[in-house]
Amino acid sequence: MKKLSLTALMLLHCHGAFAQPLDLGSLAGAGDGAVSARVVQMMAIVTALSVAPGLLMMVTSFTRFTVALSFLRSGIGAQSTPANLVLVSLSLFMTLFVMAPTFDRAWKDGLEPLMRNEITNEQAYAKITEPFRQFMLSQVREKDMTLFEDLSRGRFNATDRENVDFRLLIPAFMASELRRGFEIGFLIILPFLVIDMIVATLTMSMGMMMLPPSVISLPVKVMFFVLMDGWNMLVGSLVRSVA
Repeated sequence: MKKLSLTALMLLHCHGAFAQPLDLGSLAGAGDGAVSARVVQMMAIVTALSVAPGLLMMVTSFTRFTVALSFLRSGIGAQSTPANLVLVSLSLFMTLFVMAPTFDRAWKDGLEPLMRNEITNEQAYAKITEPFRQFMLSQVREKDMTLFEDLSRGRFNATDRENVDFRLLIPAFMASELRRGFEIGFLIILPFLVIDMIVATLTMSMGMMMLPPSVISLPVKVMFFVLMDGWNMLVGSLVRSVA
């Protein structure tokens, strides 16, 4: 009898719990926003997090930094030193340092008020994207903008540069960043090329035909880069090129 009564009490308790209606408003949280708006916001946040690496490369100076550092490694001749993880991490934190004012504006003007339900989704989108638009407009070349404007054949209105469509601005900005990255890479690799030529000429004149010039030039280039405090100069130049 005790077991039967205990089972009956448990069934009654479960029945009472399931009988209570599900309040979607409480799940969405306090505020005036509708449940559908909260769901859209959550989906937008998840989507932004999933494509965050691509967004980082598209709308920031990350591309310029990685290209320049890759040229440095190729110029020195060390294929795996520094490792890819080190170069990418350095580029990432340099990007965060350079883009800090832009990120702060996007957070204070757009994302934070949106989380407090002070502005609508449309207003938040405009305020979040405006700092990135201004940054890209300050770095993009007019020649690249004109190129993609011509390729679009009038589909995007680019007469007002302050409100240019992102579908036109982002590819033009990336093309400009790639060009600047290759320009910086050329300046980086040029002194290492001179060292390679000098070492190759010396080894050939001394009759050391079987000795690869890279065996001698590699430590010479590393010593040259360290003695001139190359990392300090390179990182400083890359950061100043964006400012």
